[in-house]
Amino acid sequence: MPTHTVTRDDASAPFYDATARGELLLRRCADCPAWAAPRTLTCPSCGGDRLNWQVASGSAALVSWTVVHGRPAADGGEVPQAIAALVESAEGPWLHGRLVGAEPASLAAGLPLSLAFERPGDGEAVPVFRPVD
Repeated sequence: MPTHTVTRDDASAPFYDATARGELLLRRCADCPAWAAPRTLTCPSCGGDRLNWQVASGSAALVSWTVVHGRPAADGGEVPQAIAALVESAEGPWLHGRLVGAEPASLAAGLPLSLAFERPGDGEAVPVFRPVD
């Protein structure tokens, strides 16, 4: 199922520079050991605002998901679908993303996931997750 194009701004540039290299960045507090999601502005543990970018392991576990159905094709072909997921990274922060390479009937909370990237031709590389083999 096609997705919309993601474009960067000044705040997201480090994140998308990393996705282009095949890395997922999370935020890490400079004042305590807490990790935070990429869009976080203050530490969820101590409230500090000195958050640095740090490379995440790419390991995660499935928390929840939903199947999103696209519009039926004009020719009556198969209706495209995508799986929107909430995952818990190995570092702790929860992230929203697409789940690829999985059948909805095979999903279960806690399913181990690994990081992958989708690289649309006209936008930024975006992180997606897939079940660990």
